[in-house]
Amino acid sequence: MSQKEKLQAKLKENVELSALNTLCVSASARFYIDVTSLDDLRNALAWAQKNGHKTLVLGGGSNLVFAGEFRGLVMRMHIAERSWEQVDETGATLVLGAGENWHDSVLYAAGAGYRGIENLALIPGTAGAAPVQNIGAYGVELCDTLVSVTALDRESNELVCLENADCDFAYRDSLFKRSPGRYIITSIRLRLSRQQPLQLGYQDLKEYLADTASKDLDALTVAEAVMAVRHRKLPDPTILPNAGSFFKNPVVSREKFDELQVKYPDLVGYPKGGSVKLAAAWLIDQSGWKGYRNSRVGVHNRQALVLINHSGGTGQDVLELASQIRQSIHERFGVELEMEPGIVGG
Repeated sequence: MSQKEKLQAKLKENVELSALNTLCVSASARFYIDVTSLDDLRNALAWAQKNGHKTLVLGGGSNLVFAGEFRGLVMRMHIAERSWEQVDETGATLVLGAGENWHDSVLYAAGAGYRGIENLALIPGTAGAAPVQNIGAYGVELCDTLVSVTALDRESNELVCLENADCDFAYRDSLFKRSPGRYIITSIRLRLSRQQPLQLGYQDLKEYLADTASKDLDALTVAEAVMAVRHRKLPDPTILPNAGSFFKNPVVSREKFDELQVKYPDLVGYPKGGSVKLAAAWLIDQSGWKGYRNSRVGVHNRQALVLINHSGGTGQDVLELASQIRQSIHERFGVELEMEPGIVGG
């Protein structure tokens, strides 16, 4: 079978995407393909370019809002790989294909005795999407362990290897997020340790593990603690559709923080250098949005950062609620909230 015939066999038309995004909003793709190899990816891109179609790379669908139909080609990443490199007494490098489930990969690494990503358990999505957002939780970010990213550079059509420094990581940000569409990640490499100290600085983890003897603490124990803490606070998207944390924690100057703290003594902030990271959940809660619901969408009653789709809301319904929350926070605190998910279609 020729490459063209293989592509045509995998290509689908008018595919409903509600089951492929964790908000479960209804949207359709004019064309759709499951990408399981680099050849699939190259062939799909060539076909889309020849026929004048836009493209969208889809992982776990956990960090985006479909605002309407996507009138192009959706390429869902299913490139699978899970292997070890550079194994020695102190650690090893874990190689993950872009289509690998992130949470499963965390448990796989922790179960093998490797430390570094256990605090990132239960974050939905795929390994290929993780560097884009520089995912983070409980004091750990992906960039702490990432060695390199292999990606197809659409400007040169070449496969490139980008080292950690090349990815220009920042809080919930990266080169890939700031250059949307240029790089399509095919695999990532993470350097994990057998010996590094476990990151237990967050109060929730400290409290959950308070009765666990230090000799019994390992990466898998911490991953399980993170899962338990997250289950207490965050809704399962398979039960109550959501896109995880919908807003970034805003960063303000020290002067702005001091000014706000005079008026709001309980203001939650995390100093870093000459600035302070505010807790977006606290701002939203204080503005009365926590637990809010309209007829279709709302704000979770245990975690104000999470917008929920409880009764068949559309992407536009979610975005309208997000806009109302942002306006409310700006009017009350003079602080701008930035959305984490990307917006597609519409």
